[in-house]
Amino acid sequence: MALKSLEDALVDELQDLLSAETQLTQALPKLAEKATHPELKAAFQEHLEQTKGHVERLNQAFKLLGKSPESKTCEAMKGLIKEGQSVMEEDAAPNVMDAFLIAAAQKVEHYEIASYGTVCTWAETIGNEELADLLGETLDEEEETDDKLTELAEDVINEEAA
Repeated sequence: MALKSLEDALVDELQDLLSAETQLTQALPKLAEKATHPELKAAFQEHLEQTKGHVERLNQAFKLLGKSPESKTCEAMKGLIKEGQSVMEEDAAPNVMDAFLIAAAQKVEHYEIASYGTVCTWAETIGNEELADLLGETLDEEEETDDKLTELAEDVINEEAA
């Protein structure tokens, strides 16, 4: 697709995000299974349900733009998930593994926060407030998940791993 306008770039980035979120729906159950701390397991399971909702919102976003939902492989997410999988293969004490899992998950969250921040700004710039609001809901959830992981790491997991 030729990128001739900011809307074209927005559609391209939404295609990338659709791939990223779809990949994440496959990775989160593995993180939840590997986690040993009950709160961390629950956080991963909760975020899986949110991520399914993110896919639905992205489908709505395409409709708001008059486009068919289509994804293009998100290489960044592919790499982040591959890195997370290699972490899960490490021989680590359970609490240390939980700390590693949080680190891997937060890398994903930070990528998503940056991506959703961009598409929200672009939607506002092209004057599509409905789209900006829709994508902003996901941005808020990604930030909340990141905050929850930080709190869990700082208040519990890191101390137990130390």
